[in-house]
Order: sequence, then C-alpha cells, then structure tokens
Amino acid sequence: MFSSTAIRVGMVAFLLLPAARADEQDALSIDAVIQSRHLPYGTILDPVLSLPDLSSVVDYSRCGDSALWTGHYLAAEAYRYAVTGSADALANVNNAIQGIKMLLDVTGNDALARCALAANSPFAASIASQEASNGIYQGTDFGAPYIWVGNTSRDEYIGVFFGIEATYELITDQSVRNWCSYLATRMLDYLGRNLWNVVLPDGTITTTFLIRPDQQLALLLVGKSMNGAGFLSTYSDMSNIISPGVPAAVGVDCADHYDSYFKFNLDYANFFTLMRLGSGYSKLWYDAAYDELRATTGGDQNPHFNMIDRAINGPNSSRDAQTNALLEAWLLRPRVDVYRDFSSQFPTCGSGNACSPLPLQDRATTDFLWQRSPVQLAGGGDGDIETAGIDYILPYWMGRYYGVIKE
Repeated sequence: MFSSTAIRVGMVAFLLLPAARADEQDALSIDAVIQSRHLPYGTILDPVLSLPDLSSVVDYSRCGDSALWTGHYLAAEAYRYAVTGSADALANVNNAIQGIKMLLDVTGNDALARCALAANSPFAASIASQEASNGIYQGTDFGAPYIWVGNTSRDEYIGVFFGIEATYELITDQSVRNWCSYLATRMLDYLGRNLWNVVLPDGTITTTFLIRPDQQLALLLVGKSMNGAGFLSTYSDMSNIISPGVPAAVGVDCADHYDSYFKFNLDYANFFTLMRLGSGYSKLWYDAAYDELRATTGGDQNPHFNMIDRAINGPNSSRDAQTNALLEAWLLRPRVDVYRDFSSQFPTCGSGNACSPLPLQDRATTDFLWQRSPVQLAGGGDGDIETAGIDYILPYWMGRYYGVIKE
C-alpha cells in the first residue's frame, strides 16, 4: 500500500513545486500526492513524514476531520471532472463516495464517523491515541474489524453534504448521482430518526442541529434536490417555520469576526446550497443572513469564500482578480506544518492578532487554510505533517469552472 518509490517521487513533486502562476499542472501535481498518500483508507488523512529528510511516511494524523475534508475533496474532484472530463477525476469521485459510505457503514447505526481505519493498520494504535478524546469505537466494514472515531460534530456532516451536493449537480453520470442521493437520504433519515441529534450506537449525543436552522435547512435542501419525494414536503414545512431564525444564527457567528474562524467555512458551505437552491419566502431570510456573512468576511482575502460567492452572485472583476493572485501566493507556502511566528513583523490590534489580513504566503501552516483566521500571527507544528492541498485544488477547480481562472 505504501510504496517507498511512489512516496519519494510524490514527495519531490509536492514539496518542491516551483512558484508560478496558478495553473492546471499545480493542481494535478497536488492531486497526485493526495492519491499517493493522503487516502490510505479511502478518506482524507495527513501523513506524518520522517525528519529531517521528509522522505517517507511514518504515521498519519488529523483523523478527526477526515469526513469534513473528504467532502471538500469530493467537491474539488467534481469540479475538476466538470472542467476536464478526466477519467481520473471521475474515479476519484467514486472512490471518495465509497469512503464516505464506509464512514456510515462502520458505526453500525448510520451515524457518520469522523474517521475509520482497519484495526490491523500499523497506524491504528497511534491514531487511536491521537483521537482518544473523541472516543475510539470498534466496528466492521465488509466483515473486517475496524476502529472509528466518534464525537462526530456538525462540521463533518456539513463537509460531506457540501461535497455530495456539488457532485450531484456537476456530474450527470447516473450511477454517481444515485450514490449521492443514497448518501443524502441515508444521513437525513438518520438525523430525522434522532430529532436532529447525532447519536452514537452507545446512546451518546455528540451534537445537535436544533440550534442551527441554517444548517438544518441547507441539509434538507440537498435532500430535496436529490430526493424530492422524500424531502420536498419536509423542507417546505420547516423552511416556513424556522427560516426567519437564519439571520440570527449567522449573526452570532459574525459578532466575533476572528474567534473560531472555522465557523465561517461551515457557513459558506451551507450558503452554497441555501442561496442557490432556496427560493420564495425563505430566500428573503437567506439573503439577509448571507449579506451579513459577506460583509463580515468579504475582506479576508479568502479565495475559497470568494469562489462560493462567485457560484452565488456571478462575476466580479476585483474579487475574481484577487482570487487569482491569492492562489498564486498559496504556491509560495510551506507544504508541511512548520511553525511560523510573524508577531514582530506586523502591527497588532487586540488579542495579539494582526490589524489586517496577513499576506497569504505568511499565514500559519494548517490543514485547510481558509478555515483559519487571516489575522493569526503564529501557528504550526513540528514541520512533519504534510497538508493535503485541498485548500488549493478546491478554489482552483471552482475558478476554472466559473471562468475566473483561464488556462
């Protein structure tokens, strides 16, 4: 599974990419590395590389958000397929779909696992230790023993729904669409049975969607788009009742611009659905909430958020030019989690943050850059965890699809 030759070849391609204009070869090189060593068990994980040479995979990390980033990767590959018609992209879509299905199968009650892997994996003990605070559970997949990570959050569901919605919309292959509909229906039926709570097999409730009308309605709209017979009436009834609460829910997020910044990645994923698929009375509330979200974050120099706004609102010359420049700057960033501290290089304004967004190439290393505060001055790790690069390929392929990036 882990060919040392393939790992070393991919390592060079990924870690030593030249600084250049954002183009297709950059995206394809990143994708090749994702396929080589970020999908050891079918869903996204980040490899821990040997120090100091970074020449081999010695462990895996960031298992706790595997479902979330697999959903984002699925969206990226769906956009890639829509642009290129690549057989590789379609295969990657199908494999990611099966990875998500595995995260549902392994729990035994249709809850979505954060992550899962074969119990006999050489990395199982390490991952179980890393994720112990989330709870490690025993399960099976096709009869083989697995371990899976619990304490599933709303983030994981939102990431998966974002991916399957983009895939269903962009790919007309009926088998792919059937799988997306199957996954959406299965997850929504599970949430419906549990009154919008995420309940693990032992009865533990890990989170609830009841406090977020925007998230409930976004998930139901995805279900409605793929299985109208199953979810049209439910969405219609609920939207009439709870859509007026959407601006208040998003307003709470916007009240503190930089704390828990990952919340905005979730908001944008939800509005990708709400703003494009919503209509009528409910859309009035979605519009008001999205206007506040965009007013809060529109200056954050975030190409992923920019591209979702492009999907919602169409072309904007200044926003789209900024997106191109920011993706070029992404290529100048380290691909491993080296610790970076720019505290002495930029003015600070409260809570130790920079007064304005840092140049993109100077921001802290992380898993998915667009969910991290743009004014964070320091962060990272030991320099041995490799980013998957989904934060590049997702806005890149969206940019190609919407005509923002010319090839």
